[in-house]
Amino acid sequence: MNRPDTGPIVALAALVVGLIAGEHLGAGSAPGALVLGAGALGSASFLCGRVRIAVAATALALLGAAVMARALDGQRNSPLAAAIATREVTTLHGVLTSDPDGGRFVATVLARVSVGTSHRTVLVSGSGADATRLRVLQAGDHVSLTGRVSLLRHTHADQRARWRHAVARLDQARLESLAPPTRLLAIADGVRNVVLRGTSSLAPTQRALVAGFLLGDTRGLPTDIEAAYRDSGLTHLLAVSGENVAFVLALVGPLLRRLSLAARTGVALAVILVFATMTRFEPSVLRASAMASIALLAALTGRPASRGRVLAFAVIALLLVDPFLVHSVGFLLSCGASAGIAFAEPAISRHLPGPGFVREPLAVSIAAQLGVLPVLLIAFGTFPLVTPLANLLAAPAAEALGVYGLVASATSGVVPRLGPMLQQPTALLVTWVTVVARAGAAVPLQLDRRASLACVAIAAAVASIICLRARRAAAVPDASPR
Repeated sequence: MNRPDTGPIVALAALVVGLIAGEHLGAGSAPGALVLGAGALGSASFLCGRVRIAVAATALALLGAAVMARALDGQRNSPLAAAIATREVTTLHGVLTSDPDGGRFVATVLARVSVGTSHRTVLVSGSGADATRLRVLQAGDHVSLTGRVSLLRHTHADQRARWRHAVARLDQARLESLAPPTRLLAIADGVRNVVLRGTSSLAPTQRALVAGFLLGDTRGLPTDIEAAYRDSGLTHLLAVSGENVAFVLALVGPLLRRLSLAARTGVALAVILVFATMTRFEPSVLRASAMASIALLAALTGRPASRGRVLAFAVIALLLVDPFLVHSVGFLLSCGASAGIAFAEPAISRHLPGPGFVREPLAVSIAAQLGVLPVLLIAFGTFPLVTPLANLLAAPAAEALGVYGLVASATSGVVPRLGPMLQQPTALLVTWVTVVARAGAAVPLQLDRRASLACVAIAAAVASIICLRARRAAAVPDASPR
């Protein structure tokens, strides 16, 4: 780790500690912690050196505790509490914040609804004919829904919705009225629909995979395909990441080069915002978009920063805005992969043998997998050992798909007649990545928590032996004649 990166990393660690502490902190303590944290953070700007780092870390710990306590209190004491207690049938008006999902007979979707003078997020659930009506909606639609308000359940889906700020369920939901998205959501949904329409010439499974590669939308994936990508460690290819943001910026690059630096930065930030909205602000997209925005602003001010600093500042900003992201597995995996690439990839690349065109992609893959390894073991208990090799084989095709697939889909969405011809390379790229995923999933080599601890112990022992030998060699006096 570079020395200038130490401060932001320490500050980020302190913020995470504060967020965890905030889950056990009463709401009454939050205002005091918020004031103290803000004051300490302001005073840190007048300090320097280790004192500045210590004060900033303390400030962020206090702010983290405060924002988490306030967010949890907002869930527990929402304006819907009375309706939840009586399971009241009510009509709510709001905006969908996600695309509909669910099983064969049930559809669920998140909606931010108006409750008096405030707004809250609810998990809307409909079945039968009501589910059919919900499935045709998309994020940004303005809706009126009638249903029975109830507590969130203890299922995985409901708890996931809870960490996306849902305070209740709206069961047996019936759609009463519908209005299209407006402003930014209207623009983003329009572009998104053009891209998805451009994939209509592909086979259904290929179309679902392209939606995942380009937009992170995996709702249409067959179960066996989803399992193959998961078991081979290639699921991250179906989640929009920093590469996708970079691809989009690369596509508008020729236009940006004709503008002044300030105008170029403004247009690039607008493109990032529209793309993030198209992908529904998924956690990995938030991390990638925040990093890209910070890097652009740093370049505009003439103070370019390292990847490690940009990552730390981006995660700090996102966690202060939405403390519940600390419970998002997707967000943690995205941050872990970015941290591995930022801090471990250069060293791994230097020590790997072989030509650069093999060494560098392999180093990136290994570094990313090292970064996500702790999260995968904690969340899922296992880690596929074939993942680095599978990524090395699949990544070039996935990268080509991110650029060519987006251009081909957007063009085919505007001129449908070109779709069958333009999407042939897209189909080949998708097929190759899927073949790699299926082959990787067939390899039954998994690393579990116990095996990972053994590997860490062995690695630590080997490193200790190497260090001891190096010290002994340095301690031997030079006996050569002077």
